[in-house]
Amino acid sequence: MTNQPCPPEALQDLRRSIDNIDAALVAMLAERFRCTKAVGALKALYKLPPADPARETQQIARLRRLAEDAHLDPDFAEKFLNFIIHEVIRHHEAIALAAVPHSSSP
Repeated sequence: MTNQPCPPEALQDLRRSIDNIDAALVAMLAERFRCTKAVGALKALYKLPPADPARETQQIARLRRLAEDAHLDPDFAEKFLNFIIHEVIRHHEAIALAAVPHSSSP
């Protein structure tokens, strides 16, 4: 006799782990976007551009190395980071637009 869980139990255990990981991912993304929102506010205050292509290139290269070290497909990791970067830039553009004083018409 073996101590291995039966397939439905093993599946349930794995799915519980996946659910926990998903919850952690959402929490980490929320924290990341709290930080990038603060970056967007600083950029707007100092009239810096919403995008920073040099930083983005560095971050993509860094994430690809991290993905390779973790045995994760670096192309997938890059696509994921590019999606996040696109959202961050969109948020920074919105923050910058909101920071611009609007003239009121009489």
